[in-house]
Amino acid sequence: MTDSAVPTGLAAALRPSLPRNLHPARESLYHELHARPFPVIGSPVRISHLALLLDESERSADFEHLGALCSRYGVNPPAAGDNSFYQRLGDLEVRWERHLEFVTYTFVRPGCNQQPFTQQALSLLPQDWLEAIPGQLVAALHLEVRSPEDAMLDREQLASCFEGQRLVSGRLMEGAATLWSAFRLHGDGCGRVLLHNHGLNDNQTGRLILRVLELETYRLMALLGARPARELAPVLRQLDQQLAGIITVLSDTEGLEEERELLKQLTAMAAQIERHRADTISRFSATQAYYRLVMKRLEELKERESGPNFTLAAFFSRRLTPAANTCDSVSQRLEDLARRIERAGDLIRTRVDLKLEEQNRRLLASMNRRSRLQLRMQETVEGLSIAAISYYGISLLRYLFGALEPLGVPLNKDIATAVAVPLVIGGVWWVTHRIKRFIVEASDPERENQRPL
Repeated sequence: MTDSAVPTGLAAALRPSLPRNLHPARESLYHELHARPFPVIGSPVRISHLALLLDESERSADFEHLGALCSRYGVNPPAAGDNSFYQRLGDLEVRWERHLEFVTYTFVRPGCNQQPFTQQALSLLPQDWLEAIPGQLVAALHLEVRSPEDAMLDREQLASCFEGQRLVSGRLMEGAATLWSAFRLHGDGCGRVLLHNHGLNDNQTGRLILRVLELETYRLMALLGARPARELAPVLRQLDQQLAGIITVLSDTEGLEEERELLKQLTAMAAQIERHRADTISRFSATQAYYRLVMKRLEELKERESGPNFTLAAFFSRRLTPAANTCDSVSQRLEDLARRIERAGDLIRTRVDLKLEEQNRRLLASMNRRSRLQLRMQETVEGLSIAAISYYGISLLRYLFGALEPLGVPLNKDIATAVAVPLVIGGVWWVTHRIKRFIVEASDPERENQRPL
């Protein structure tokens, strides 16, 4: 009995069961590789592509805006949490994809006109909806693919399509397609790319279109870091000169107050560097990531050398690579300057700590001398106190002995006073030292804890 002959219920009963404890992200892991499939697009076709930069507050608004477009055309909107959405809206197909910091809209309109870049796909969209898309528009591109049956455009026709701008062309997919573009904005505020299909099928055409759209999007996203890098470069140069001046002054500085002032300046510079790092680190990192994606897409285009013409790889290497290298250089300078400021601050702190330790050592030595002097003075005062108290005690005893003689007590006042002198002095000395010992023990917590209960 074959598997196909087994009844459905019996086959389900014979199927082994899976463990009950499933990972919550298991299904999403399986769908991740298929989240953004390559489109299948035939020739000829007209495509409009938009890439908008979004912040966190605009992501939900963009999702709702896409849902409003679906409502106008009576189609189901994307499900909550989706990062991609593909749907046909009448004669137009929309492809919506959400990335980490931007969202893309790709509108596909089959067919073409005799004159390229007329009646584009965006013209079929509601203009009020198009103008109200959330986010900041970065990339806007019209791409038109001509079929193998269409005649190749001559120089004058290409100049008319691209408003007379200087063109860059390339033979892609090992010569199976030809691309023309100026990689500039035209009168409608969009870029333009013209592709002539020489023999690609629909699957190959869709992959080529997607790579060209990603090339345009990623190269513009990569260039977002060029302007902050150029603005930050003179600031870093000024901070570098300021740091060099501080190091020069530090080598000739001996005073503690001057070093504290230099440390204060370094702290302010470090705070400024950290602020610049916080403002640019994510942008510069994104620039390098997008630049690598652009280079990867250029490799996937499989461009063929076409004689003396300027290739796409050479064009992007000449125009985009310096901007990416500038961002990388400024980022490295920022990190290097932060480390140098930290080392200079550590050096000054070490010098300040050494001088403070020297001051503390001298202060402790002075306190020790004062303590010894105070101890000697205290011993002197203690001896004088014993002598004074003994003197007054002996005087009182002399009066007492003198009062006993009239009472008939056979006592010589002078002899009794002489005998009492060492006793009084010894008693006063003993009492004084007991009081002193009690005070010392009371002021010492360790000796206080060691005292028996």
